[in-house]
Amino acid sequence: MARRLSSLLLFALALLIASVADAAVVEHTFNVGNLSISQLCQPDRIITAVNGQLPGPTIQASEGDTVVVHLVNESPYRMTIHWHGIFQRGTPWADGPTMVTQCPVRQGGNYTYRFNVTGQEGTLWWHAHISFLRATVYGALVILPRAGAGAGAYPFPKPDKEEILMFGEWWNANVYDLHETAFLSGQPAGPANAYTINGKPGDLYNCSAPNHTHEIEVRQNETTLLRIINAALNTPLFFKVKDHTFTVVAADACYTTPYKTDVVVIAPGQTVDALMVADAVAGRYYMAVSPYDSAIPGNPAFSMTTGTAVLEYVGAGNATVPPVLPPQPDYNDTATAHKFLSNLTALVLPGRPTVPLDVDTRMFVTVGLGVSDCLPEQTMCNRSEGPVFSSSMNNASFVLPRTTSMLEAHYGGASAGVYTRDFPDRPPIVFDYTSAASDNATMQYTEKSTKVKTLKFNATVEMVLQNTALIAKESHPMHLHGFNFFVLAQGFGNYNETAAVSQFNLVNPQERNTVAVPTGGWAVIRFVADNPGMWYMHCHFDAHLDLGLGMVFEVQNGTTADTSVPPPPRDLPLC
Repeated sequence: MARRLSSLLLFALALLIASVADAAVVEHTFNVGNLSISQLCQPDRIITAVNGQLPGPTIQASEGDTVVVHLVNESPYRMTIHWHGIFQRGTPWADGPTMVTQCPVRQGGNYTYRFNVTGQEGTLWWHAHISFLRATVYGALVILPRAGAGAGAYPFPKPDKEEILMFGEWWNANVYDLHETAFLSGQPAGPANAYTINGKPGDLYNCSAPNHTHEIEVRQNETTLLRIINAALNTPLFFKVKDHTFTVVAADACYTTPYKTDVVVIAPGQTVDALMVADAVAGRYYMAVSPYDSAIPGNPAFSMTTGTAVLEYVGAGNATVPPVLPPQPDYNDTATAHKFLSNLTALVLPGRPTVPLDVDTRMFVTVGLGVSDCLPEQTMCNRSEGPVFSSSMNNASFVLPRTTSMLEAHYGGASAGVYTRDFPDRPPIVFDYTSAASDNATMQYTEKSTKVKTLKFNATVEMVLQNTALIAKESHPMHLHGFNFFVLAQGFGNYNETAAVSQFNLVNPQERNTVAVPTGGWAVIRFVADNPGMWYMHCHFDAHLDLGLGMVFEVQNGTTADTSVPPPPRDLPLC
């Protein structure tokens, strides 16, 4: 018996050593600074970018690796980087949202982000998490299966090649100034001038240079894994490729049951991995993105334009032949959007998390727009005209602290004056959430605050996210830092618990970090709070985030050092 136990221990030790040996340190330096660029035939414009690139550099790691990024801020603005979708287990100081987990890196300063990517595979991304600077400060973060896992590491047929497609928005303006004006005046910024694919708008805009179209080459019958990322500030997008179809195999770095479709619908913050077979007649085809405008009534307006890239078959012949554009869904095609977003299911794999069945904390949270009084620092507000645009969760419109980050206050036990622990589990008033009759000045009004919901370590949380008709119904992409969650069900109208529970998928629900709550509808999510720290939950429309559509979960420490917030790194930026 002793000999058998000894053998088992030696085997376990050998596995551990092999696992550690396979892991690597992936190191990058991000120099954030000015980049001169011309788009849409405008004069050269100075934008903020990483390493002089738009998009910024791709980080590629394998599951189990440690990623180290040295941020050097040579830009004229304060800066933070968020590693969107990374759990940051044991490294909450590296999450990145300004004034939540850190003070921003000052001009001329630097900070090293260090985190592990254990237990995650797929397509994620990184972006600035301050002002509107993520309009140009963003890039892909690809996590491959663990090194040494072999050719069958993907739970789907191995593709012949992989391509990253990052969708974005372009303004013929300084996005930092747009943000400042919007905040100071209390009025939302206007829509983008163009949609981009890998930083380029394509050639359908009135004035676009020949080299401003991204191109991909494929060979007949080869399979390409498209790693699709919506980095747009405010716009959900439809994506199609003329005469080609997709098989979705992952979303938000979580494997899905293969889902065949001719259109991908993707909200800001979300990622989709899709296989595409080059089985059309050899030629040149447009890859096109167009906006999904979910708002009812439609306000504010989106840019009703189409961004393009070109898919070209090797040996297709005359490259001057114009590509063919795929038919795009109508801008307000909610049926197509909902069909795609609600039909994805998880690919259940051994060792992967499953849906927790016992719930400790239940929350019903309204998400939507409203109005509030001008803050003292909003110096361009017209106070004589009454309240200005706002947004809220459970009628609490979130404001970031100004002098101390929330994680520092949490770690030091000094929350007074930084945040309060009274985020409500339910809205203060029960009303007909999706009826136009509820849209009146009394119901629209919300007050600013910095409220958090405190959770015990390892508590299971179920949250109903209910969109409202206040100002406008709209599909809000709600992103949770530090966790994935299971999307148990979603639908339209007011949430009815009795009817909805029978629809809950407790077997293979999609697992995500960002859910697009249906316009004028609801979504039910569930997650386990097993990651101590301060974790932002917010709408991934930056226009709405600044208006207050967010809150923070304060997850308490567990009983061990490994389940507690560690001390801050020595180079943590000062406020």
